[in-house]
Formats: sequence, structure tokens, C-alpha cells
Amino acid sequence: MASSDPYRDYLTEEDINNTQWNFGPPNYDVVNKLFEDGRTYEWAVGSVEEKVQRLVKTFEMELVHKGNPDQFKTVDPNKFTISINGRTPLNLLEVKETGGSYNVFLQTSLPVDLQIFVPSAETTETSKAVFETTFARGFAFEVLEVYSGPPKIAYKFRHWGYMDGPYKGHAPTGEKCEFYGSAIFELGEDERVVNVQFFYDRGELLSGFLKGKLIDEQGNSTLSTSACPFMS
Repeated sequence: MASSDPYRDYLTEEDINNTQWNFGPPNYDVVNKLFEDGRTYEWAVGSVEEKVQRLVKTFEMELVHKGNPDQFKTVDPNKFTISINGRTPLNLLEVKETGGSYNVFLQTSLPVDLQIFVPSAETTETSKAVFETTFARGFAFEVLEVYSGPPKIAYKFRHWGYMDGPYKGHAPTGEKCEFYGSAIFELGEDERVVNVQFFYDRGELLSGFLKGKLIDEQGNSTLSTSACPFMS
């Protein structure tokens, strides 16, 4: 049975019914529309770029939404590690203990008072709620270039969304927030991912959130910040 999602694998009716989900089965209809409207390239099905893009989208789906690592199909749960910007690699248990994917992907060594998003103050549930509120249409991903194929895949990517909702007291701007980066996916003998390394500037994304006026709990403007005073 074919996947119910055109850009991700392992979302058949059987998969959906027999998988332990963190927040219930995911639905990507809204973010797929954002992706289709804003992508740079429409890769031919079966091309190396399309295959890598599908792998990464499926990997992110499993990392965010699957509650049982033994049900991951893109990665080897016993060998898998992930590293962000050269930081110490984390295994799947450590990813969970860190508070899920947003907290992992937005790690920083900046002092807490200079952090736009503070991973140590968030849980899996709160970080998910923050970004679902800010990016009401989702957070789209595309592969721009593939530099090498398996078993060690290196590629350039773009992530983007629109600030249609507030972010921690900053009013929505409706503007596009995006960042570019590169990544390396290493596959094992069974073609499942054993190591992932991502490289990007988190501040390239988060700085856009500070452009909105500061608002109080009643929705009244308190102060305007036209630009990011720091990068994280």
C-alpha cells in the first residue's frame, strides 16, 4: 500500500494504525501546500535529490512523531546518533531526555539571557506548541543540492515558514522566516541511518521572530523591535 503522504514514507493506513505516536498520527497536508508553493526545485521522482529529500522528510517525521524508537524505519535505533553544529552527538534516548527535536535542533552555548529560544526551559510538548503557534502553516523543508550519495550523503537544505502567529510575546509579522544549512547522513549496511550531522546558524531563523512588536497578555503593543539585537 502506498504512503498516504506524497513526500514521506511509512505513512500507510497500516503504519498509522500500528505505530505508537507521540501526539497522534501526523497530517502534513498544510505544510505540503507550503512546500509546494515555495520550493526552489521540483525534483523528478527517482532522482538522487528526490530520494534524499524523501529520506530526510521521513526521518524528521519519525524523530518528531514516533514514540517507540523500535518502530523507526529510517534509522538504526541501536547505533543512531545526531550532532548539531559539531556538538556532542546524542543517541535517541538522549534526544528524548533533551526534550525532543526542537530542543535538540536549537541547542546553543549562548548565555540563557541572550537566547531567543531556551531549550533548557522547554519540554517536548511546550516546544511543539510554541512553533505550531508561530508557524501555523508549518515549517517546510527542501533539499537544494546533493554533494554525495550513500553510504555517506552530504546535502544542502533550506527550511522556511511564515510568522502567522505570535512568538513568546512578539506579535505575528506574516513575514517569511528561513535558514539554510548542510547535513551529512551516514547509512549502515542495512541502509538505515546511523549518524546525522547538521550545520546551520539557528539565529538566521530565530532573529525573524523578534521583528514583531512586543505585546502584553491582552494583546496590546508594549514595544517595537525592528531588528534582532543578537544572533543565537
